Formats: sequence, C-alpha cells, structure tokens
Amino acid sequence: MGVLEKIKEIEAEMERTQKNKATNYHLGTLKAKLAKLRNDLLIEQGGSGGGPSEGFDVARLGDARVALMGFPSVGKSTLLGALTETESEAAAYEFTTLTCVPGTMHYKGSRVQILDLPGIIEGAAHGKGRGREVIACARNADAILMVLDAGKEGLNRHREILEKELETVGIRLNKRPPDVVFRKKTSGGIRFSSTVKLTKLGPDPEKLAMQILREYRVANAEFLAREDITVDELVDVIVGNRTYKPCLYLYNKIDTVTIEEVDELARMPHSIVGSVNQNFNIGGPLDDDLLKSKLWQYLGLTRVYTKRKGQAPDLEEPVVLSKIRKGTTVKSLCFNVSTQMARDFNYALVWVSSFKIIYVFALSCTLFRFYGTRY
Repeated sequence: MGVLEKIKEIEAEMERTQKNKATNYHLGTLKAKLAKLRNDLLIEQGGSGGGPSEGFDVARLGDARVALMGFPSVGKSTLLGALTETESEAAAYEFTTLTCVPGTMHYKGSRVQILDLPGIIEGAAHGKGRGREVIACARNADAILMVLDAGKEGLNRHREILEKELETVGIRLNKRPPDVVFRKKTSGGIRFSSTVKLTKLGPDPEKLAMQILREYRVANAEFLAREDITVDELVDVIVGNRTYKPCLYLYNKIDTVTIEEVDELARMPHSIVGSVNQNFNIGGPLDDDLLKSKLWQYLGLTRVYTKRKGQAPDLEEPVVLSKIRKGTTVKSLCFNVSTQMARDFNYALVWVSSFKIIYVFALSCTLFRFYGTRY
C-alpha cells in the first residue's frame, strides 16, 4: 500500500470515529500517524527536485514580501496591477498566470514585494496544477494575501479548501508557535511536564504524548508545556518543520453579491471585502486604502526616522523595520543601517513628538511601541 492510500485510509478512519473523551487517545495517535505520512510524502515528492522551478525563483527585494494566493480567475493579476502598476496578463479564462509575477508596492515609505502566483486547485499540496511550486513561494513570503471570489465562496468553500492545502504542507495561518519547550536528548528517557492544566489532550495527557513521541521514534527528550495545547499543536512541536504565517483574506468582486452576503463575508475573521474593478477598499498604486493599511498591519512594519547629531531629522526616507523578519528592536535598526553601526553602538535617543520626551534605549529594547510615529 502506497503513502497516499495510507493517508486516505487514516482520514477515513478519523471521519468514522466519534469525538469524545473515550476516543481522544485513539484520535491523537491517528493524527500523529497522519502527520508523519504527510511529511514522508512531501519528502518523497520533493526529493527529486534539483532546485527552484523555472519561473518561480524570484529574488527577495524590499522591506517585506506578500504572496497572492487563490483559485484561478479570482482577480489576482488585476489586483497586482492596482497595488504595484505591474502588468500581469489578465483574461476571462482560467490559468492566465502560469509563473510567478513580482511587483513592488510603495506605501508609507516602505517597499513591499507582491508576488502574483498561478491559481491553485484542490490537491495542490500533492503537486496538482503546479501546486508544489506555488506553495513553496508562499512559504518563503512574509505574509499571504488570500484572494477569494465573493460570488463563488458560498457554494465552493474555496477558503476552507485553501486552508486545508496549506495545513497539509505545514503552513499554519494566523497562528503562533505553541509555548512548548521540546529538546531531544541522547539518554535519560522522556521527561514530560507542564506548568498549566492540559485539558485538550484527554484524561491522560502524558500517556498520549508518550504514544505520539513513540510514533516519531523519540525515546529521550524533555517536554515542557507552558500552555494548554491541542493534539495538533503537540504534533507540530514534535515535527518541528511548521511555518507560521499571517494571512489576510480578501473577498473580491463584492459587486456581484447582495449586501447581506457582503456583510456576512466582512464579519469573517481576518477578512476584508472589496472590488478591484469598482475601487472599493482597493485604490490605485499611490492611494492610501483599506487593503494597504491592513497589509501594513499584518506585516508588522514600523517606520523609524533618523537624525544626525545637531541636524534636523530626515523625514523623507524612513528606516522600515519588520516584526516578522529581523524584529523591531534598536539592534534591528542598527543592522538595517550598517553592521558597523551595530558594532559601535552605545545608546540611542528617541524623540516622540506627541509627548515631547527623549528616551534612552539599550541595544535590545523594542521600538514597536512607537508604531507609525515619526521621530
């Protein structure tokens, strides 16, 4: 029996099994086996690849990178033109875009690289429709902008399908890594402990954790849970190759649905509604609109304006820091300017115009509290 057949068999057994306290241990073991098989399948499929696929190897530029993902013909190419002035072929038929098309969005002094990726379909995680290349680009982005057709979402559940495809390859959307310490050791057996009550791992969390660790052939390790984790989060910690990405969902083409449907879509978590053709919540490349504002927020960008001693501050070209990339500390600012500055750093003076206060910062202090403020 092949890996795919084993995956389908376990998924079918999980669907048949009722979810309650009595079956929690069995379901946890099945989830561990399923995650291991999926990981083995990805390694098997990617093992023959000698490097990046042609048309998808795009150099990283700018202060952040956003990947446009979605099913075919949802308006990704038109959206790229509205954000960046980059021309990407758009037509009334599916799969117009066949490779990765990059563009640069200029917003609040930052340069954000936008990648228009080919539309993906169900089964993309296993390579259908160049899905493997598309997902690899998404994995290397700082954030994902999921473009959905508002007129088709109610019947087709595209959002749910795309989330499942990314979940299959280990990309977790709008989640943070579990607060768990997991270290493999060479001897000493498994030491399991927690600082909080574990209510989501069944009546015997330690027994379930031990069984999952045995599935991954881990015999010696230290495991400390600092939060109430689920079975899926437990597996993610043990596997260790998960990627956590912020994701904003854009429901495009809202001019094709009723106002009640627009209201329902707008209330979905991490979602905004808009129309590229009607310029609703999505303006031109130089406009300050809701979509750009939300992307700035999800990317965790911060502007810092510098000044030389005895001179007025430079308010034309800010240093843009990213919470996702290098962080928003004074150290990150120094490395963005030059490595020599980081080596010679002693202290920093920070002016906050709204309070008229001068702050003295050490190298490890964060600047994130001054989000969007000029210094």
